[in-house]
Amino acid sequence: MTVFARCFRSLALVAGLALGSTAVQAESVDFGDYQVHYSVFPSTFLTPEVAAQNQLTRSRAVGILNISILRENDLGGLAPVSGQVEGRVLNDIQQPRFLAFRRIQEGEAVYFISEFQYRSGELLTFHVTARPTGVSEDLPIRFAHTLYNEE
Repeated sequence: MTVFARCFRSLALVAGLALGSTAVQAESVDFGDYQVHYSVFPSTFLTPEVAAQNQLTRSRAVGILNISILRENDLGGLAPVSGQVEGRVLNDIQQPRFLAFRRIQEGEAVYFISEFQYRSGELLTFHVTARPTGVSEDLPIRFAHTLYNEE
């Protein structure tokens, strides 16, 4: 498992263990044969090495949105698939900002990563559309999250 994959799996674990914490959100939405997994967190949660390796900015004002598209395989497990991801984020006064996603592939894992600016305590609403390669149907997700800077 790569450093980047371990980092995101660790963040999901931290989210599950951090009772009541709103710092990390790791969720998924089911679309039949496909699932879209997403997590959003402050970029300062990344180690300097992981951020540098993936050309990501570490800053108290920069958040990271990580999207993965998975498809159910014949054995009932989930396998990552490639595709396209686009989206926008609205701040607490509904000002939209478009999200630019970069595709990162590490072995079998495929991530779509977007950096965005935020203010601590700001409610952000994400509107994201994923489209797996070879599929004409969009997989839309919408969720809200508030990020806080580390003290």
